[in-house]
Amino acid sequence: MKKLIQIAFIILFSFSVQAQDQKAKALLDQVTTKVKSYNNIVIDFKYSLNNSRENINQDSKGNVTLKGNQYVLNFMGITKIYDGKKNYTIVPEDEEITISSVNENDDNAITPSKMLTFFNKGYKYYMDIIQDVRGRKIQYIKLIPTNPKDQRKEILLGIDVQTKHIYNLIEMGKKGTKTTLTVNSFKTNQPLSKNQFTFAQSKYPNYYINKLD
Repeated sequence: MKKLIQIAFIILFSFSVQAQDQKAKALLDQVTTKVKSYNNIVIDFKYSLNNSRENINQDSKGNVTLKGNQYVLNFMGITKIYDGKKNYTIVPEDEEITISSVNENDDNAITPSKMLTFFNKGYKYYMDIIQDVRGRKIQYIKLIPTNPKDQRKEILLGIDVQTKHIYNLIEMGKKGTKTTLTVNSFKTNQPLSKNQFTFAQSKYPNYYINKLD
């Protein structure tokens, strides 16, 4: 009898987990659909890096403008522009510009446009806690990388229940490193310049140009 109860509990638990997985997938699908519905997205964010073992605590702010697969990213004093064909990394401190190609079909190629939908491949996902953040209901989904070589133990993706926008992303590394990206401002369908994603070399007359291909 005891064994039958244990078996019944296992079956019920597996159904519960499966139901949670379906809820997590449905919510992630809603986030993806919402992101793809916008003509463009402008985000201001805060990035934190913490590792208590190494006594590392770093905070940085940045912003990114996205339209399709094009983007302009400003972060830690560096500007990255992707016009859909070439990637331009502008480093004012070194007066250097690196020009390279990006293979959009490469799953390992990390671009800002993928950061809002990265979870669609390579993860197991489960519903986690829900928190009240300044009057907003934030539902967390736990993502577990399926690649054993991935240095991340798990990821918590916080989603605003009402807007279906990503609020924050918390990565826990296998070596104790924790990184948190928090969205401070999420604007959509903004009026952008027609040259928003165009690299103008004339703006950097004294910069060294490093072409990788």
